[in-house]
Amino acid sequence: QVQLVESGGGSVQAGGSLRLSCAASEYTYDSDCLAWFRQAPGKEREAVATLYVGNNNAVYADSVKGRFTISRDNAKNTLYLQMNRLQSEDTAMYYCAAATGLHSLLCSVRFPDTFTTWGQGTQVSVSS
Repeated sequence: QVQLVESGGGSVQAGGSLRLSCAASEYTYDSDCLAWFRQAPGKEREAVATLYVGNNNAVYADSVKGRFTISRDNAKNTLYLQMNRLQSEDTAMYYCAAATGLHSLLCSVRFPDTFTTWGQGTQVSVSS
């Protein structure tokens, strides 16, 4: 099973930027769906962005649309989340996740339960 390792978290002031990385231990396939989730203390886990490997189609949660960008470098087996114009509400533990063998229509923040592989998480703290 693929292993995922996140990095790039940290502390930043509101309005700043961070880029998270998620290194995968194995090559990803066209039917794989990759995602970033986050969970703040006392809140439910939230799917932030998804990316379908086969067509690079990205879907974003409304809360981050226009500020965050999910992307991947296939040669490096690495998934990224570029986070701009960060707000205090973005403070959370961020996790990358993967699901295999999905139809592209199921690769979406609307279907968070499809993900079966998870990283350990990286903390993002935004101060106002």
